[in-house]
Amino acid sequence: MALIDCPACGKKISDKAATCQYCDFAIGTADPEDIARKNSLKIYLKKQNIQNQSMLAMLLFVGGFGFMYWGGVTPEELQFKAAFGVAVVGFVWYIVNRIRLIFLKKSK
Repeated sequence: MALIDCPACGKKISDKAATCQYCDFAIGTADPEDIARKNSLKIYLKKQNIQNQSMLAMLLFVGGFGFMYWGGVTPEELQFKAAFGVAVVGFVWYIVNRIRLIFLKKSK
């Protein structure tokens, strides 16, 4: 008896099980098309999650950048430094998410 990943939820289950004990996906009666569709849905949902994170990162960047330049603070103040930090974190997070999307597309 070996453990395999469930095509629907990705959790470890027995290769002898007819259904997944976590999500009730019928592995025994699933044809390769059903399994491919489940895998495609998982990749799609992961891509959407990364895109949502990219949007949040972009909002952080724009908010920090906007407050830094139009907030009426001088570069010596703590608020300017905090806004600069938020802008940098948002920019780096956005770049990391773009790289994650590239690797996700290549993994297909």
